Amino acid sequence: MTWNEAQPLLMLASSLVAGLIIFGMPEAWNGPRTALNLAAALVKLVLIAGMLLGVAEGEEYVFRHAVLPGLELVLHADALAMLFVTLSASLWLLTTLYAIGYLKGARDQRRFFGFFSLCVTSTVGVAMAGNLFTFFFFYELLTLSTYPLVVHNGTKESLKAGSIYLAYTLTGGTVLLTGVVWLYGLLGQVDFVHGGSVSVLGAGHENELRLIFLLLIAGVGVKAALVPLHGWLPRAMVAPAPVSALLHAVAVVKAGAFGVMRVVYEVFGVDYAQSLQLLTPLAIVACITILWGSLRALWQDDLKRRLAFSTISQVSYIVLGVALYGPVGTIGGLVHLVHQGIMKITLFFCAGNYAETLGIHKISEMDGVGRRMPLTTAAFSLGALGMMGAPLTAGYVSKHYLSEGADLAGAPWAGWVLIGSSILNVAYFLPILYRAWLKKEPADWPDEKMPRRRWQETASLLLIPPLISGISIVGVAVLADHAWSPLSWAKLISERENMPSR
Repeated sequence: MTWNEAQPLLMLASSLVAGLIIFGMPEAWNGPRTALNLAAALVKLVLIAGMLLGVAEGEEYVFRHAVLPGLELVLHADALAMLFVTLSASLWLLTTLYAIGYLKGARDQRRFFGFFSLCVTSTVGVAMAGNLFTFFFFYELLTLSTYPLVVHNGTKESLKAGSIYLAYTLTGGTVLLTGVVWLYGLLGQVDFVHGGSVSVLGAGHENELRLIFLLLIAGVGVKAALVPLHGWLPRAMVAPAPVSALLHAVAVVKAGAFGVMRVVYEVFGVDYAQSLQLLTPLAIVACITILWGSLRALWQDDLKRRLAFSTISQVSYIVLGVALYGPVGTIGGLVHLVHQGIMKITLFFCAGNYAETLGIHKISEMDGVGRRMPLTTAAFSLGALGMMGAPLTAGYVSKHYLSEGADLAGAPWAGWVLIGSSILNVAYFLPILYRAWLKKEPADWPDEKMPRRRWQETASLLLIPPLISGISIVGVAVLADHAWSPLSWAKLISERENMPSR
């Protein structure tokens, strides 16, 4: 085995081995468990740094292992995979720091951090899958590894949410498997290749391929929370704040959106998908989801539920970018995969801080919280402004490329949907900022667990991650033209996917 073949395996092993060791540790070993978590996250980032340089220079990182005759497990670290892997690993480190502070003194930390590491392993496997079989394997492993995190609190409400989560995701997995098996029956092994792999079937299979496309998109659309497959996501907000951050910014919904990318770009290919008239219906579903999620967010008083409906809307920006037939829309969708993750993890970190420090769970309880927790609220404000698409934020960059991509693709109606969504973003985020900064503080907070010290509004490990991610919201916009920015990497992927010129 060469070094280039080994590196994708090492990328998986850095979190998998850590998770397995954590399961074997005594519950009381908090110090060693923390050290192992952080060391594994840092090792993964070091591996990623080397592979990013290699992929940019055209290096190939592919591992293949025959499972059965004609069925291979393939890990392929291409440019698209590295975009998702880098996001996952970077936010994993921040979420690990946050979870250590959030769960301090809590029970069942061994179980939490063990499954937390398996969740990251599954996400990296989804990102680096080189064929449909490998993608399906890790996609379902992600379902199984996130379920214990959703039900971690063990309450009746969390167990019910976990059951709903499993019902949706396992049903979606069954639909996805049907499409995978059907396509394997036609093609044999289905590798992810630039330009797509199904066009070799030629004429006579168009109707079959349209049905297979529908099955594959429906299967991944459950995790991507496309309407009407989104019902599990708001209910999953009973999970602890680090899990909510993981679900929305790093793992589950992103795995679904990433699956849409692989199906459109590298199973069907955008040109062939367009010739089968599949992209416009996908864009319409994305637009419906964008507006529906935003409208539902307006009526939520529970802060995490409002953020959950916002996620339903914002993740479909990625799907819309995929469905727009042209490189500019593709770039917008690709870069929003990263930008939405940074913005949404910031918002969920801050929501967790409000709950853990002051017992605030509802927007109606947030009056004056900006004066009590100014740094947390500043980070929340950056996340909210980014979601609105304010200049000098990550959201502005994404929406600019998506809007321009809609015009160039001859779909001005999609541009109007983006404008409508931005107006709705303002309508459901601006009142929160008004309450937080301009309204008078109450005499007592719902449940103040940490009296404010001179320079410390909450525990350091709860404050540092949202400050870093909040600053990144501005950083990725200001440095958008830098050679290693998410936007530049999205442009590289678009070039390598041989996107059509219009």
